[in-house]
Amino acid sequence: MKKTLILAAIAIAPVALTSCGPREFDPESNITVVTREDGSGTKGAFMEILGLKNQPDVNNAVVQNSTAAVLAEVENNQYAIAFDSLGYLDDSVKKLTVDGVEANSANIKSGEYAISRPLNVIYKEATITGSPLYTDYLSFLRSSQAQEIIADNGYVSIVDGASEYESNPSLSGEIDISGSTSLQPLMILLAEEYQRLNPEVVVNVSGGGSGTGYSNAETGVSAFGMISEEFDSDKASSCTPYTVAKDGIGIIVNLNNPLSDISKEDLALIYDSEAPEGEQITKWSQLLG
Repeated sequence: MKKTLILAAIAIAPVALTSCGPREFDPESNITVVTREDGSGTKGAFMEILGLKNQPDVNNAVVQNSTAAVLAEVENNQYAIAFDSLGYLDDSVKKLTVDGVEANSANIKSGEYAISRPLNVIYKEATITGSPLYTDYLSFLRSSQAQEIIADNGYVSIVDGASEYESNPSLSGEIDISGSTSLQPLMILLAEEYQRLNPEVVVNVSGGGSGTGYSNAETGVSAFGMISEEFDSDKASSCTPYTVAKDGIGIIVNLNNPLSDISKEDLALIYDSEAPEGEQITKWSQLLG
């Protein structure tokens, strides 16, 4: 359904190329840097992976507020570069390899593709094992139903051969989950399915960031904390992580762009508004040689 909506949006977008075909690509042209609006979870993840967390946009960046708008901008602007979750990309744009590694589920799952990250929940073992409800919810996160929701929403499942979850009519109570706003939308979808299967259970999912996830799980404010990074035991020494999914972000350019691969380092220098003078990459010739 999501892919259909995106294609529909692109189909009505104005086409910038002439009827005679695409213009010749000029490597000396400036790079059109396309990004998402502040508050976008995809943008937050992308900038964090590049080491640019909370930086302002580069000068003259084109800010789009939807996946459809990002794809349309890149499709119709041969000098554009952008990023978006892999689950939403299609053949209207060219997906670059990063440091020679293709952006696909297998490479994200293995950790070879650099522009990706784990989305974890953390918890105290004693807290979970002491509660039939919490134990059951953790088993649901590992189930085939959960893996289907994960895959259908553009994330990468890392569980092979997942078993089907069977609801328990005797379960009741509340589960509090807090932390990463990047993981929050997926956890809300998973919570909705779990509540549908267990009508006497309420799952409360709130944000606050990964720091909140660490703190709340460590102090017992929440049974589960959400973090959108590799688990750092120094931040929650009594907790254990479980990777719910992995999130991959594709780097895209126009189909007429001759570039096929980009390094993570060069990608950062395109989006780094605080790069030292002379180091920021602003023209395609800096990448194409």
